[in-house]
Amino acid sequence: MTSPDPLAPRLPSPLQEAGDDRFGRRGLGLLLKRDDLIHPDLIGNKWRKLVPNIAAARGRALVTFGGAYSNHLRATAAAGRLLGLPTTGVVRGQELADRPLNPSLARCAADGMRLHFVDRSTYRRKSEPDTLAGILRAAGAERAYVVPEGGSNAEAVRGCRALGAELRGHADTVAVACGTGGTLAGLAAGLSAGRRALGIPVLKGGFLEADVLALQERAFGVRSGTWSLDDRFHCGGYARTTPELERFARDFEQRHGLPVERLYVAKLLYGLVTLAEEGAFARGTTIAAVVTGRPFPDAPVVTP
Repeated sequence: MTSPDPLAPRLPSPLQEAGDDRFGRRGLGLLLKRDDLIHPDLIGNKWRKLVPNIAAARGRALVTFGGAYSNHLRATAAAGRLLGLPTTGVVRGQELADRPLNPSLARCAADGMRLHFVDRSTYRRKSEPDTLAGILRAAGAERAYVVPEGGSNAEAVRGCRALGAELRGHADTVAVACGTGGTLAGLAAGLSAGRRALGIPVLKGGFLEADVLALQERAFGVRSGTWSLDDRFHCGGYARTTPELERFARDFEQRHGLPVERLYVAKLLYGLVTLAEEGAFARGTTIAAVVTGRPFPDAPVVTP
């Protein structure tokens, strides 16, 4: 008798109607694509992106990158624990090395991840071959399989294509919060012709369109599907929020009984309500919001 697969997912993830008068009075339908229920440890798009990379690693140790509150680092550490794979997390911010671990990094360490801190300048240059080689050498991870920051590469994009396929025939527009763009790149490729994907970036900078296009070209050879970005809802950048966003998230939780993760999902939902109020969606449109995560205890909320 074989042991159960510790990464076995709940797929397709549930699709729930969300009756909301902010959409209903404009003739719009809102659906919640509950990717947060795929797996208890590899939540949402993290499962869709990590599992193809784990398969590509073929049993090798994993090394990946992220900030101090990275969902991706926690998911990679959890996967390592579940599969018995060594994991190394390269963490942005050398100054953090001498401080007590925050709850997110403490979870990574508890799951067996070895943490290696690098200065922010070096971290920004990690895509340069010589810099990457130096980081891996210093981290003792030269033979490990490299999973990029956020888990976004060609393998991950092809894995996220199934998300779009699961939504065929259910929604006209599918919206997702974006960090590194891999989920949007795959989602758009999986949707039916005539349907579109909308990305809500959670980082400021306006760089994501080029990144999403590059990911699609590496995964599929060409731009794939119909997609766009609206970068007005990052609230100042990653891990930043505002009192208005906090009030919105609490209200949404009360309306729908959905625990709203603040760094990605709250910004996505806030953006969709704003776009509905602006008349951005034609009457009769069904919008699916991809819930990519759940709140993590003690996650930071930084207000300007």
